[in-house]
Amino acid sequence: MFSSNLISLDVFIELVFKIWCFYIVILSLAMQEDFLHYLWKYKKFDTNKLQTVLGEAVQLLNVGQHNFNSGPDFFNAQLKINNQLWAGNVEIHIKTSDWYVHHHEIDPAYDNVILHVVWEHDVDIFRKDNSVIPTLVLKDVVSKSALNGYHQLFSKAQKWINCESDFASVDDFVLQNWLERLFFERLERKSSQIEMLLSTSKNDWEAVLFKLLAKNFGLKVNGEAFFSLANSIDFGIIRKTQSKPDVLEALLFGQSGLLEADIEDEYYITLQKEYQFLKQKFSVTEDHVSPLQFFRLRPPNFPTIRLSQLAQIYVKNQNFLSKIIEANTKQEFYDMFTVSTSKYWETHYTFQKTSNFSKKSTSKNFIDLLIINTIIPIKFSYSKILGKINTEDLIVLINELDPENNSIIKKFESLKSFSKSALQTQGLIQLKNEYCNSKKCLHCAVGNTILNRF
Repeated sequence: MFSSNLISLDVFIELVFKIWCFYIVILSLAMQEDFLHYLWKYKKFDTNKLQTVLGEAVQLLNVGQHNFNSGPDFFNAQLKINNQLWAGNVEIHIKTSDWYVHHHEIDPAYDNVILHVVWEHDVDIFRKDNSVIPTLVLKDVVSKSALNGYHQLFSKAQKWINCESDFASVDDFVLQNWLERLFFERLERKSSQIEMLLSTSKNDWEAVLFKLLAKNFGLKVNGEAFFSLANSIDFGIIRKTQSKPDVLEALLFGQSGLLEADIEDEYYITLQKEYQFLKQKFSVTEDHVSPLQFFRLRPPNFPTIRLSQLAQIYVKNQNFLSKIIEANTKQEFYDMFTVSTSKYWETHYTFQKTSNFSKKSTSKNFIDLLIINTIIPIKFSYSKILGKINTEDLIVLINELDPENNSIIKKFESLKSFSKSALQTQGLIQLKNEYCNSKKCLHCAVGNTILNRF
């Protein structure tokens, strides 16, 4: 005989069913519309014997093309409803009533919706002729394994990224292809910024190049200050002074506010006098230039050293943009950007104090950062406007560069070991900042690969 403490099979089944229903309710509360897009796109539900809420048989022939812009979620879907062939668009919502919340009933873009796919049905929706738009409820047909995978990926446990426990298992081929795509996605974003900068720089590509180089010479701490400095100077003045090292250095130091003190130093006084002359000659003003920071910087990254190096870059390179556009190899850029400060800074880091002699040259690691953050975006944007993008040359160039080394890259390395170049590290930065931080796993090749296992 069974113990009286044991429950019957019927009671057990009923208990399991209630737990499952509760699980569904919890998931529905946290359901994302993006996940419903994923379920529809990859057919993660039982496609046999589908029915609308009115009991009409639905046969799914083609889910359509996913639309990431305004308008219905999927274009050009094909399906049969009660054996009647329909071709048109599919709209997806958490609840049917969201149709009215988003005012689709007055938007002509939604007139051709042939099926409304929802998680929960709470109200009928109608076309302009008052006929009911067929509605399919996914909650009743979704794959339990897909729900389980979604729940695991988006669990509330504190994680650096949602998929950190599964990241290592993602196939290298999938990951490498995704990182290459993310590299170009990152380039497109930078290109948009360059196009905006071009419009405010009188379509002068040389001026845009100077502003981007200045920003990246300032690195993280002084990047915005250097950028404001570059914006405060008409590039025509740079053209007129770049053949004279002391004059160009006076312009940059003066505009940055580094020549306002009373210092007994011959070179400092020379720069002060030169800058006062330049201010009068070119009507230069120091408005809107952000103050420079020295605090917590290693001396080789002091703004005094970086400004002197930036000046020497322009002394060395006339017609700089054309040189950059024509060059394609890492070595060519090393030749262009390898410079030392002016002589004064070989024994100084600041104006107030002398230091031991050292030749302060731009390092290869620093030039790599300039290639990644300035040169490649400029080359990409310039060729894009001309309609002559050569992605292969850009891929070859960035693959020549060593991988970046920062906290994001180190964390990814702790999750999975794979061969990397600057292309992969740029892709990983884009992945973390634009996908992982925003929990856009359903738009990510890594997230999709993991979910498709369920």
